[in-house]
Amino acid sequence: MSIPKNPDPAKLVAGCIMNDKACIEKLFSLLEDKFGPIDIISRWLDFAYTDYYYKEMGAPLFRKVFTFKNLIAQDELALIKEKTNELEKKFTAFDKRAVNIDPGYLVSSRFILATGKEYSHRIYIGNKIYADLTLMYSKKEGFKTLDWTYPDYASQSMLSFLSKVRDKYLLDLKASKGKTND
Repeated sequence: MSIPKNPDPAKLVAGCIMNDKACIEKLFSLLEDKFGPIDIISRWLDFAYTDYYYKEMGAPLFRKVFTFKNLIAQDELALIKEKTNELEKKFTAFDKRAVNIDPGYLVSSRFILATGKEYSHRIYIGNKIYADLTLMYSKKEGFKTLDWTYPDYASQSMLSFLSKVRDKYLLDLKASKGKTND
């Protein structure tokens, strides 16, 4: 018999796509209001490797990835996705978004993104939201892409960045466990 136990908390990550970098200050403030302080490790990455949003948002598209200092419970992801959907509405005019926010979390073994779109590899987590296993981590290979990993998350710059986020997460996790053992 397996004995259920609480999972470790996770590092909240939000990938944001936009065509206008000028909206970043407002977005930064809104994300901090909802999810707490943003880690300094957050950064701009390459141009977004997708044309999926061109019709809605125009081109070129840029990706900014935010990580947050406070660790989250893994079962909060559906609620977080609902909150980021609400934030996107603040950047919407004439039914067109200026910002797309993809929240997810990172733990030592994997990187998960939240989505409202059902597909075979996505697990329903409640509130009309699915968890997408985007990357898996192995000690030998680091982060490994999967057949369905989005091109942005399969890019070498993203994999390198997420490896640094993982290192920071492990430090944060160790510190959080030290606080609970005192």
